[in-house]
Amino acid sequence: MLTTLEGIYKDGRVELEETPAGIEGRVLVTFLPNGNGTPAPPPPTQGQMMYFGMFPTSRDLTEEDFKIAEFHGDPDDGLDWS
Repeated sequence: MLTTLEGIYKDGRVELEETPAGIEGRVLVTFLPNGNGTPAPPPPTQGQMMYFGMFPTSRDLTEEDFKIAEFHGDPDDGLDWS
Protein backbone atom coordinates (compact mmCIF):
# COMPACT_ATOMS: atom_id res chain seq x y z
CA MET A 1 0.00 0.00 0.00
CA LEU A 2 1.29 3.47 -0.85
CA THR A 3 0.84 6.37 1.52
CA THR A 4 1.39 10.00 0.53
CA LEU A 5 2.31 12.63 3.10
CA GLU A 6 3.09 16.30 2.65
CA GLY A 7 6.21 17.81 4.11
CA ILE A 8 9.10 20.23 3.58
CA TYR A 9 12.75 19.54 2.80
CA LYS A 10 15.01 21.93 4.69
CA ASP A 11 18.67 21.78 5.73
CA GLY A 12 19.09 18.16 4.64
CA ARG A 13 16.02 16.90 6.47
CA VAL A 14 12.45 16.07 5.46
CA GLU A 15 9.90 17.43 7.95
CA LEU A 16 6.50 15.76 7.56
CA GLU A 17 3.34 17.70 8.42
CA GLU A 18 1.93 14.62 10.17
CA THR A 19 3.41 11.42 11.57
CA PRO A 20 2.10 8.25 9.90
CA ALA A 21 0.85 5.69 12.41
CA GLY A 22 2.27 2.18 12.23
CA ILE A 23 4.25 2.70 9.01
CA GLU A 24 7.93 1.90 8.67
CA GLY A 25 9.82 1.36 5.42
CA ARG A 26 11.55 2.81 2.40
CA VAL A 27 10.48 6.17 0.98
CA LEU A 28 10.87 8.14 -2.24
CA VAL A 29 11.01 11.92 -2.06
CA THR A 30 9.66 13.99 -4.97
CA PHE A 31 10.48 17.70 -5.07
CA LEU A 32 7.51 19.83 -6.15
CA PRO A 33 7.73 23.35 -7.60
CA ASN A 34 7.61 25.97 -4.86
CA GLY A 35 6.39 28.89 -6.94
CA ASN A 36 9.81 29.69 -8.39
CA GLY A 37 9.49 27.14 -11.18
CA THR A 38 6.86 26.23 -13.71
CA PRO A 39 3.82 24.74 -11.97
CA ALA A 40 2.69 21.27 -12.91
CA PRO A 41 -0.11 21.22 -15.48
CA PRO A 42 -3.57 20.45 -14.13
CA PRO A 43 -4.67 16.83 -14.47
CA PRO A 44 -6.99 16.15 -17.41
CA THR A 45 -10.71 16.33 -16.72
CA GLN A 46 -13.14 13.53 -17.58
CA GLY A 47 -13.26 13.07 -21.35
CA GLN A 48 -10.16 15.20 -21.89
CA MET A 49 -7.28 13.34 -23.51
CA MET A 50 -4.66 16.08 -23.65
CA TYR A 51 -4.00 19.52 -22.27
CA PHE A 52 -1.60 22.43 -22.71
CA GLY A 53 1.88 21.59 -21.45
CA MET A 54 1.37 17.83 -21.62
CA PHE A 55 4.06 17.36 -24.28
CA PRO A 56 7.07 19.67 -24.02
CA THR A 57 8.14 20.97 -27.41
CA SER A 58 10.45 23.57 -28.88
CA ARG A 59 7.45 25.60 -30.08
CA ASP A 60 4.31 26.74 -28.33
CA LEU A 61 1.11 24.93 -29.24
CA THR A 62 -1.93 26.99 -30.11
CA GLU A 63 -5.64 26.43 -29.65
CA GLU A 64 -5.78 25.66 -33.39
CA ASP A 65 -3.33 22.76 -32.88
CA PHE A 66 -5.73 21.23 -30.37
CA LYS A 67 -8.72 21.70 -32.69
CA ILE A 68 -6.85 19.90 -35.47
CA ALA A 69 -6.03 16.98 -33.14
CA GLU A 70 -9.56 16.70 -31.73
CA PHE A 71 -11.38 13.42 -32.46
CA HIS A 72 -14.87 13.77 -33.94
CA GLY A 73 -15.69 10.10 -34.41
CA ASP A 74 -15.12 7.80 -37.34
CA PRO A 75 -18.10 7.69 -39.72
CA ASP A 76 -16.94 4.35 -41.15
CA ASP A 77 -16.84 2.39 -37.87
CA GLY A 78 -20.63 2.05 -37.53
CA LEU A 79 -20.65 3.40 -33.97
CA ASP A 80 -22.86 6.21 -32.69
CA TRP A 81 -20.45 8.92 -31.43
CA SER A 82 -23.17 11.38 -30.42
